[in-house]
Amino acid sequence: MLLDTSIVSTAVPAISDEFHALQDVGWYAAAYNLGSAALQPLTGKIYNCFRLKWSFLTFFLIFEVGSVLCGAAQSSPMLIVGRAIAGAGASGLLSGSIIIVSSCVPLRRRPPLIGTIQGVAQMGTVIAPLVGGAFTSGVTWRWSFYINLPFGAIVSIPIIFLRIPEQIQKKPAREILSRLHRHLDLVGFALLAPAVVQLLLALEFGGNQFPWNSSQVIGLFVGAFATFVVWIFWNRYKGDEGLLPFSMMKRRVIWASALNYSFQMETLFGTSYWLPIYFQAVKGVSAILSGVYLLPTILGQLLFTVLAGVLVPRVGYVPPFSIFAGILIPIGTGLFSTLQPDTSTAKWVGYQLIASCGRGAGLQMPIVAVQNAVDQRELSTAMAFLLWAQYIGPTIFLTLYNTIFSTSLRSLVPQIAPNVDASAVVAAGATSFRDLVSPQDLPSVLVAYSDSIDNVFYLVAAAGVGGFFAAWGMGWYDIRQKNRESPGEPPAVEG
Repeated sequence: MLLDTSIVSTAVPAISDEFHALQDVGWYAAAYNLGSAALQPLTGKIYNCFRLKWSFLTFFLIFEVGSVLCGAAQSSPMLIVGRAIAGAGASGLLSGSIIIVSSCVPLRRRPPLIGTIQGVAQMGTVIAPLVGGAFTSGVTWRWSFYINLPFGAIVSIPIIFLRIPEQIQKKPAREILSRLHRHLDLVGFALLAPAVVQLLLALEFGGNQFPWNSSQVIGLFVGAFATFVVWIFWNRYKGDEGLLPFSMMKRRVIWASALNYSFQMETLFGTSYWLPIYFQAVKGVSAILSGVYLLPTILGQLLFTVLAGVLVPRVGYVPPFSIFAGILIPIGTGLFSTLQPDTSTAKWVGYQLIASCGRGAGLQMPIVAVQNAVDQRELSTAMAFLLWAQYIGPTIFLTLYNTIFSTSLRSLVPQIAPNVDASAVVAAGATSFRDLVSPQDLPSVLVAYSDSIDNVFYLVAAAGVGGFFAAWGMGWYDIRQKNRESPGEPPAVEG
């Protein structure tokens, strides 16, 4: 599933060329995260009410359907819809895997197992650009999505025959279905999801399809704010039965961990999407070679993810790892903002290593912190909130990244290359613009492209700084003392 979050990154230039839709680049990732962010709060309720196995497999099926639609896409809008459906399915997969493992073992045995999940998951995230580049250059970008089908068979068929314990006692499905709207807080979901969608549409349309001061953009912002305010009152009224209970979210460990996770994922997506565009558009390399150029990110993040997973149970404290990440990530991503057409290999390799080592050390820490701050009955909802923050932040920031890039490119091309049509460069795609520009104007256009990407990395670095500040609130307690069976924790129930 996490392979799918960024596998499209190195394929984006080829996709934008085929569909002639450079303006949709941000949506290829944002739509996936939008589907996940809209449905994520509901997944906690679903896993609390229904059997873990069948809930997990249902999310898996939705994910696979979305993957098929993406692979078969005949237009940019069709691809975006497929990404949204795949994201909706993905919303319950990572949280479901963590809840399932947590229901199988006592608290003291969870950290290494959760670390294993995170290590495998983050390996998927960091190798995805390389895999996507290989498919794009060697076969077709469509296999970046079709690859999920054989993986799906390998995973889902054995799960059907497994006995998976339940994390809490659950009522029969017939009883839950008769009062589904109350158990799942469907009213809260019907308020929160549209608020998120309206906000993201406003950010995507502003400065692209419509001016920022247009009635369409302003209306979407107002609608998002109004709907969100109504949801806040409803959620407060529902109390602990609400979609995201305020009594849980207001705990410092939980909201600080959610913020930290969100900021780190914003830097991950910013790096994994815009570095390949820099390599392919500015450096002029192929999709597969741009994936190879990301190896420093892959190796640094993988190494430090494993290292941090081994060390945190021995050190006992989560914040030092997150603070370490919060120092390195802004430095590395800030250095990305200096990239130019003539930047040497040593520099962009070094910049990647700085950022990826920090991110590898910090990405799994929010989950470790939250796991040790809640009991079994709160686990599903807490994980849903944490992963919702993981999705909603990058979804918003990806639209901002795309807006910054498009606006900058439209502004800088006329300044640096006055003989070139900026609109034609934007419409051509991240690699095809070279066919439209004369050899005399190409160096100036490449400078405009690199400067526009640099502007994106200013915001990526700012997100890294946000993660640094959030890290200080992630619970200064010794998790070695917490890693025991929680008092009053209900026994696991076979299902």
